[in-house]
Formats: sequence, C-alpha cells, structure tokens
Amino acid sequence: MNIYSILQLCGGLAFFLFGMHVMSGSLEKLAGGNLQKILKEVTSNPIKSLFFGAIVTIAIQSSSALTVMLVGLVNSGIMELAQTVGVIMGSNIGTTLTAWILSLSGIESDNLFISMLKPENFSPVIALIGVIMIMGSKKEKRKDVGIIMAGFAVLMYGMQLMSGAVSPLADMPEFTGLLTTFNNPFLGVLVGAVFTGVIQSSAASVGVLQALAMTGAISYSMAIPIIMGQNIGTCVTALLSSIGVNKNAKRVSIIHISFNLFGTAIGLVVYCIARYAVDLSLFNDSITPVMIAVFHSIFNIATTIILLPFSNTLVKIAKKLVTTDNADGQVVLDERLLLSPGLAVKECLEKTNEMAELARDSFKNALDLFDNYSDSKFDDIEVMEERLDYLEDQLDTFLIHLSGKDVSEDGNNEISKMLHAINDFERIGDHAINMAKLAKQIDDNKLEFSKNARKELTVLNNALREILTLTVEAFGKNDLTEAVKVEPLEQVIDDLTKEIRNHHIERLQKGKCDSRLGVFLTDYITNCERASDHCSNIAVCLIQTHNSSFETHDYLNELKAGQEPAFVGQFTMYQDKYHLDEDYKKAKSKKSSK
Repeated sequence: MNIYSILQLCGGLAFFLFGMHVMSGSLEKLAGGNLQKILKEVTSNPIKSLFFGAIVTIAIQSSSALTVMLVGLVNSGIMELAQTVGVIMGSNIGTTLTAWILSLSGIESDNLFISMLKPENFSPVIALIGVIMIMGSKKEKRKDVGIIMAGFAVLMYGMQLMSGAVSPLADMPEFTGLLTTFNNPFLGVLVGAVFTGVIQSSAASVGVLQALAMTGAISYSMAIPIIMGQNIGTCVTALLSSIGVNKNAKRVSIIHISFNLFGTAIGLVVYCIARYAVDLSLFNDSITPVMIAVFHSIFNIATTIILLPFSNTLVKIAKKLVTTDNADGQVVLDERLLLSPGLAVKECLEKTNEMAELARDSFKNALDLFDNYSDSKFDDIEVMEERLDYLEDQLDTFLIHLSGKDVSEDGNNEISKMLHAINDFERIGDHAINMAKLAKQIDDNKLEFSKNARKELTVLNNALREILTLTVEAFGKNDLTEAVKVEPLEQVIDDLTKEIRNHHIERLQKGKCDSRLGVFLTDYITNCERASDHCSNIAVCLIQTHNSSFETHDYLNELKAGQEPAFVGQFTMYQDKYHLDEDYKKAKSKKSSK
C-alpha cells in the first residue's frame, strides 16, 4: 500500500464524513420543526421513548448528534433525565440504517435490477437528480431534498474510494499478519472504540470496516469485537458535550456510555462462549459487508431488549456517579441546541411566548394595583420583570448565534420576528414595573384619583387589557387576522390618552383634582400609551413577516390617512367600545349635524 493509496483512503473517509454531514444537516433542516414535537411527546415510558429515539436518529443520521441534543435539552430543563433513557437506546437502533445502505456495495449479480441496487451504480443518478433540484428549484424544501441526495452520493463515492484504496491489502502478507492480532476480542473492542472516538462517527467507522471486509481478509472473529467497540467510541461526543453543564445533563452522557458498556460486556460474554466453548467454525470465515450490517443490527437490538427493563437502574447509576453540580445551574437555551437549528427555533418561540405572557400579565396586574394595592402583588410584578429581563438577554444572544446557522426560510422569518418582538415585550414589562411603582407611591401617600379620573382611566385600562390580549394571541398563534386589529385599537388608545390629559388639565384649573396627583396621572397615561405602542410594533412586525413586500411606513401612513377601509371599520368599532361619554356624544352630534 503506497502513499497514494493512503491518501485515497483518507480522502475517501473525508468524502464519507462530509457527505454524511451535508445529508444529516439537510435532513434535520427538513425535519427540525417536527423534532421538537416528537421530543415533546416522549414520556417516561421507555417503549415510546425507544421508538422516538430510533425515528429521530434515522431523521438526522447521527446517534451522537441526538445524544448531544439530549444533553442540551436536559440542561435547559426541556426534558427530564428519565425521558432520555429510551431515546438513547432507540438511537443505537436507528444508527444501524447507514450500515444497511452501505452493505449494498457488496451485492454481486448479473441481473440488471439487482446490480442497480449497488450504490456505485445508482448514486450517480441520485447525484444528477440532486444537482438538478438544487439548481433548478426555487422552493427551499426541494433544494434541501436535492442537497440530501447530493450528500448521499458524496457519501457513497467516499465509500467507493475507501474500498478501492484498501483492496490491494488482501494480497499483502504484512496486512493479514497484522489482522491476526485482532483475534483477541478485547483488543478488537479497544480498536473499534478508539477509532470511532477519533472520527466521532460510528456510521463512518462501520463504513471503513465494511470497506475492509470487501478485501476478504476480515473474519467474523475480527469484525464482531470491533463492532462492539464502535458502540463505546460513539459516546465520546456526548461525554465532551457534557462539560460545563448541570448534573442532570452530565447524567445523560453517563447513561449513554453505561448502556453501551453493559451492552458490550454482555456481547463479549456471549461471543467468548460461542467462540471458545462451542468453537463455531463460522468465526474463521470472511465476513461480508451485509453480515456486518446484520450483526450490527442484531447486537444493538439484542442489548436494547436485555437492558430496557433496567432503564431505572441506569438512571440510578448515573445519579450515583454524578452527585455534585459544578455548573451554574439550568440555562434557558443551551448552546448545544444550535446543532439542531429547527429545534432551536421552536424552543426560542416557546421562550418568546413565555415573554409575551409575562409582559401581558405583569401589565394587567399593575393596572389592578391601582384598585387594590398589596405588597405581595407588587413583588410578583418585580419577579416577572426580572424574568423578562433575563429571557430577553438570553434570547437576544441565542437568536443572534442561531441566525448564523443553516436555517430554513420559515425559520429565518421566525428569528427575525422574535428579534424584533423580545425587545418590545421586555419594554412592556418595564412599563408595568413603572406602573406598579406609581401605584405604590399613591398608596404610600394615601392619595386617590377623582371620581371622573377613575371613570376615564377604567375605559383606558379596559382598552389596554384588550390590546395586550390581542397582541399576545396574535404572536402566539402567528395569527394575521388578530394582528391587524391591534393598530386600530392602538389609535383609539392614543386618542383616549389625549382626551384624558385635556380633561385632567381642565379639572386642575377648576380645582376639582388634587394637584399632587398631576404628575402621577401624566406618568400613568404615558406608560399606558407606550405599552400600546409596543403592542403596535409587534403587530406590524407580524404583518411584515407574512408579507415580504410590506412597507411599515407606507402602511401606517395609509392607516392614519384613513385610506384603509378595514382599518376604518375596526377603528370605528373600538371607538364605539372605548370612549369617554361626554366627548363621544359631542363628536357624534357634530358628525350627525354635518
């Protein structure tokens, strides 16, 4: 084997890993939005978790990536530790699919249909179709399918290069002599674990073994322990990802490696009994790529069946091994979620929806303080405000990182929407705490608004409650029909605040209102007005997301000029609903006289 063969082997492995990376990335991009739904459905029922683990691994073509994702989900508090056990077991089964696809390379037949099943025969066709879809399609999802197909073709080309590079080894006495040392099962396990740990891909490691098997120099006795070791080596990625996370997240990687260690130990015992006690002659025969896939599947399925009843035991072992917690505690959004951008977008949406609800509730609670003040309610609003500040800081940083990832067009729209909205929700929370402080000052000074002022503020409060509810529902449901109702109501609130200000000045001039309340009322109205402005910003952003050609300034100018019939209708409806009786009657009478 000369230097060119070594370069060809390394190049083939590089093509293989790159093809798998491209393929799994696009698969996740297509399935990412649904991954969260799948993982949310996972319960402590190991059977259900097992099924989901296999499905998700097939979708993203990487058991290591799934385990890293689980570490991130547990670290963020999205999943419980017990829920991950079945998923980890299922991922070991799901990862065997790649070996079955690669095993098609070993098919030998003169039949045209059967020979077309060989990857080297059908992968060029798949590559051609993939490139046509990438270059000719305008739809992003079709392009992703094309990238998956092209990635698969690159992967199979890498397999061909590796097979071609190692084929001369069968005639080299030095190579066959080296392989005899792998008859020691413990050495075979070690080689499989180390090689898989270095390249951090059990699928690629199995692919290299299948390429070597095509030389005819690999026997069952050599291959079986290596396959067992590959399951241990695949845990390296998860172990590395568990650095700097909380104790439950660390326990995920411990469960992963414990499961594979116990499975390998059981497999070695069975192997040694079969080989040395029964002395099966099969172990000396050359193994084929198909039989590598068969044993890989049998081994992973068998160990899962054996260890599934001991799921709780694996959790207990992990808890005993990891007792201290050196991390800073649970985080809102773990950076490991960035490995799955589709899932990360969904989790960001959940946290942004949490912000929306907190902003709405904190402002509504602040309004209630003016009717019935209590220190406990004031403290609750402060807690909500702190949570809003924390979420805004975490989401802002995470979303900026996420925007640099390969996200679908819909995902990018969601990211843009959230980046705009989180600041507005946080500012609504700021205005809520301002209102709460006003209520506290009024209560501390034993002051009270006049009867007329309270009556007018009740109308304003009701309008504020509705616009907050509309905004949160529109954002949470991504509902355009609700979003378009916000701007007309915001305009009504603006008009209300102007009228209340004017009435307050009139009452002050006539001595009907306590002058000490003047500043308080002005601040009250200002905070309400600004909160409704932020609701308007969020609604306009939603409309803009739905319509790429939407121009914010033109839209608002048309509305204010009364050129939009739908706006005029909604505005009139809200004007009828929220008005100050005296001024409204005067305005109505002027219109009727005209």
